[in-house]
Amino acid sequence: VQLQASGGGLVQAGGSLRLSCAASGRTFSRYAMGWFRQAPGKEREFVAAINWSGITTSYADSVKGRFTISRDNAKNTVYLQMNSLKPEDTAVYYCAAARGFYEDLIDEYNWWGQGTQVTVSS
Repeated sequence: VQLQASGGGLVQAGGSLRLSCAASGRTFSRYAMGWFRQAPGKEREFVAAINWSGITTSYADSVKGRFTISRDNAKNTVYLQMNSLKPEDTAVYYCAAARGFYEDLIDEYNWWGQGTQVTVSS
């Protein structure tokens, strides 16, 4: 599966952004999806994950209550709604696909998008 992330940009602290990740292929609904991020000089970290049906989700503690992951299997797209953004949310955000719901197990994600930059100014 090929993934294309979009929706990043520059936003002030307290603002919102919605990231999208469009997937190619007819088997999108078979995959669990995740969002990860990587800030300069830091390792890539887990943000959120969603299972194939959209019923089960998981979030990093740092984004719980502020970010919401969702998916539309009819549109082959997964979303990340980000509210109450903080400067520490600044990073390149990546979407990824996995054959199972592996939550934060980054090595289990086999397919990655190219990343979209999110910058939150204070």
